Amino acid sequence: MDLQPGATFPDYILPDHTRTPRRLSDLQGDQLMVVVLTRGFFCPKDRQHMMELVRFHPQLVVGYTQVVTITTDDWHTTNNYRQQTSAPWPFLHDEDRIVQKDLAIKEYTDSQHDVMIPHTIVLGRGLEVFRVFNGYYYWGRPSMAELHGVLRDLARQTYRDWDITEAGLRRKWEAGDRSAFYPYGEGSVSMHELMLEMAGAVDQYAGRAARSD
Repeated sequence: MDLQPGATFPDYILPDHTRTPRRLSDLQGDQLMVVVLTRGFFCPKDRQHMMELVRFHPQLVVGYTQVVTITTDDWHTTNNYRQQTSAPWPFLHDEDRIVQKDLAIKEYTDSQHDVMIPHTIVLGRGLEVFRVFNGYYYWGRPSMAELHGVLRDLARQTYRDWDITEAGLRRKWEAGDRSAFYPYGEGSVSMHELMLEMAGAVDQYAGRAARSD
């Protein structure tokens, strides 16, 4: 796959830090998503960037944005990675290097660990790639200010009620038409589901993924 804006990111099924198989689209729901492809726990650059994301995470929660980290570490190391960075979101482990091979992002300069080139990928609904950051060098990764700006642009394109001061939107609301308003519109998640997503209750809103052959 070519990681370019407009492409659909593969809907991988991988085990999380509890060894529960999770499907990316289930983790995303109808929200925006940030996918972090990481070298792993051994990399100080990755740990530093993860800690920045941890500090930023409360804003992602209220901004209806899910986060997932994918690593080639084993299950035990993945758990250490998540715990020692205090990350509250799912960490998926990919010891078979499915993502690395599929996306052709093997970091060939590292002959010891067989890792992925770090990437931070911002996805719109339906796993649509919106922006890709190549983090081989630390400064290739997005600062939290940059991530805020990218997500603002994406949210503006995603939510029809972005500017509720528009007269047409106000008339719709007053007439009882909720179709343009998130999460009240027809086909949107229920408020119960939204609260579960914002609480990070992965076991309740994402469920256990079944592998498809």
